[in-house]
Parts: sequence; structure tokens; C-alpha cells
Amino acid sequence: MRTYEKTHPWLTFSANLSRAPVDLWLMLGQCQSKCEHIRDAPILPGTAKEFLQVYLAKGSLATTAIEGNTLTEKEVLEHLAGRLRLPPSREYLAREIDNIVKCCNTFLGFIRDGHKPPPLLLSEMKTINQVILDGLTVPDHVTPGELRTVSVGVPGYRGAPAEDCEYLLERLCDWLNGSDFDGPSEMRTVYAIIKAVLAHLYIAWIHAFGDGNGRTARLVEFRILISSGVPHPAAHLLSNHYNQTRTQYYHELRKASETGGDVIPFLMYAVRGFLDGLREQVDAIQQQQWEIVWRDFVYRSFKGKTNEITGRKQKLVFAVSRQPEPVIIRKIPDLTPELARVYAKKTSKALARDINDLVALGLIVKEKGRVRARREAISGFKSVVAD
Repeated sequence: MRTYEKTHPWLTFSANLSRAPVDLWLMLGQCQSKCEHIRDAPILPGTAKEFLQVYLAKGSLATTAIEGNTLTEKEVLEHLAGRLRLPPSREYLAREIDNIVKCCNTFLGFIRDGHKPPPLLLSEMKTINQVILDGLTVPDHVTPGELRTVSVGVPGYRGAPAEDCEYLLERLCDWLNGSDFDGPSEMRTVYAIIKAVLAHLYIAWIHAFGDGNGRTARLVEFRILISSGVPHPAAHLLSNHYNQTRTQYYHELRKASETGGDVIPFLMYAVRGFLDGLREQVDAIQQQQWEIVWRDFVYRSFKGKTNEITGRKQKLVFAVSRQPEPVIIRKIPDLTPELARVYAKKTSKALARDINDLVALGLIVKEKGRVRARREAISGFKSVVAD
């Protein structure tokens, strides 16, 4: 009998989901559907690039913020764009981000080059840990990329016995690469999410490295997700969820071991957060698609006419449509510098005529001295559904 079987009997490398509530499977199904939506939705190239950059920033920051990185999301975006300048005392924070990004880009390289990601091996886990800690200050007993030889843990939890760590990670790799997660092809993403979350949980339980175990767990989770067809922006969402709910994250980790290895509550917690993040991404994509249809509708409303007056009216519609609330008519020229220039040489009657023409075209609505874009005009293009 190995030592861990006495100290950590919940490390069984199995997951009995027969008791999983229906809610878990419903959420997993929704996650798969939304991943497919994000993967297949057409997005303008500039928006797609921005989308990827934002979620790379969110994911890399979240993975390090849980461990104490104090950079803001704005600073990380600035750093990724090469514009951030940090004082020497804070440069290590950017290095932590760079290490995470380097790992993510390595995983993505397999996908972009059209290669099938290789099976997850212990050697790759060691490499991930080494890259994570590269150039950072670590405790004296830690060698990046090497399994620990001493007992370590986090408050309220001790990792598995050091002498069993290599054996446990080897078993974990065998389990993850085995047939337990080979569900029906039409449920590929569902099983990938379960596999990724359980990989994360087991790496955290084993705690095989002297430092960087949490980051290693979250990156392995990311690797499994993108290797299974989850879109790149979506694959960062779990790390972001753990960071946003950090107290509950540690609570769920601890509870999973204290209950003797009941993984269902942790799965419920992770999948619920993943689904919330996917909904936000789908909403962002739909907002862009709505904007494209609206702009096309506005242009078509002028029946191909292109002249100075038409251009002025179109600028007015787009400026008003970007406002969250109805705009006071006399303040319309203040909405953009361009409108200010256009109407600077015009009388108030010209503005009134433009508004009346746009009302007649069905592009804006005038109510009590204010106007708003009539964006509901394109709602009819959607499928008819009951309230």
C-alpha cells in the first residue's frame, strides 16, 4: 500500500457521475451549444482580434491574480500591446503574465498548425511548471519543473506525500488519456469540460510541485479545453471565474477533499461559472452582429443615395444609436466632433428637417423634445417566437 492511500484516499482516479443532478447535465449541454455558437459565429477581423486579446488578458491575469498578481486588466492589455512601463519593483508581475501567455501560445500552436494535440504526459506537466516559474523568485526548496521532495500545501490542505507525487501524476495522465472521457462524438465538448475540470481538481489535490501548482492546474485545464474544440476566448473563462469567485474557489477545492472526493459540487461550481462567462461572450457577439445589421439597414434606407445631406443624416443616426438614453434634440450636435462641425454652419431648422426626414424613414423616434434610434425596426428580421 502506498502512503497516499492512507493520507489521501480520495485520489481514486474515477468519477461517479451517476448521482449528478440533472441541472449539471443541462448546464453542460448549454455550454457545448454556446461554444459551438462562438466557434461558428462570423466576427469582423478587427473585432475578433480584440476579442481574443481581451480574453487572453483576462485569462492570463486571472491565473496569476489568484496567486497574488496585482496588475489590472487594463495594465495587462497595455503590456500585451507592448505599451506598459513598470518600475523595476513591479516588473516581475509582467513576467508572470508573459510566462502564462507563452504556455497558452504553445498550446495554440498545435491547433493553428493543424496538428492533433499529443497525449498529456508527466514531462509536459513538468515543462508547464518550469515555464510558469521561469525567471521568478521561488522558495529555496523549489526547482521549477521538478517534483517536490518535501511536504507542501496551502492553508487548510496538505498535498499528497512527496514520495508518491510522480506515481500519482503518471496515473493522472493515464486516466486523462484513457477511455473514461470518450463520450459520444456529439457530446465531445461536454466530456472535455468534465475532463478539464477534474484534471484541475486532481493536480490541485496532488500538489506535486514545490510552487505553481494552481497555475499548472489551470493551464492544463486550458490545454484540454482548446484541444477538444472549445474556442480560444472561451477556454480562458474558467480561470476568470475562479479568480472572480476566489473565496468560493478555495472553499470548493477544500470541500471536495473533505467529503472524501465528491467531485460533483466542484463540477457544479465550475460549470455554472463557465456557462455565465459563455453567455457574456455570446451576448457580445450578438451585439456586434446586431450592429452590422443595423448599419446595413440604415444605408439601405437611403436607397443608394450618396451626397452631403445623406451622409449628414447617416452620421446623425449612428451617433444617436450609440447613446443609451434618448438625446435632447438641441444637444445632438454635441454628440461627436464630426456632427459639431457639420451643424456649426447650419441653422436649427436644418437639424429639425433632418430629424423629420429620419423619422419619416423610420430610423429614429421623436418624443417630447428628445430622439432615439428606432433600432427595433430590425427586430422583425429575427425569427418569430412567443413571449
